[in-house]
Amino acid sequence: MDDYTESEVRHLLAEDARIAEQAVEVRRRGDTLVLTGEVETPQRRADIERLIAAEFPDVPVHSDIGIIRTHEPDEVEEVM
Repeated sequence: MDDYTESEVRHLLAEDARIAEQAVEVRRRGDTLVLTGEVETPQRRADIERLIAAEFPDVPVHSDIGIIRTHEPDEVEEVM
């Protein structure tokens, strides 16, 4: 991995039409890229991981991408 890989991965995530993701942070830890942040679905996380693996096959990647938990409210909120 060279000094530009981290920024190339950030650019790929933001600019690739299949992903267009800016909520995922990319940091270098030694020779490994660490992905952090939250996305809407497990499928979205898998798509991001798959894209990076395909574009940067020789770069070790550790994914700490979480899933945003969204659900309908359990009860009605009263507005006063």
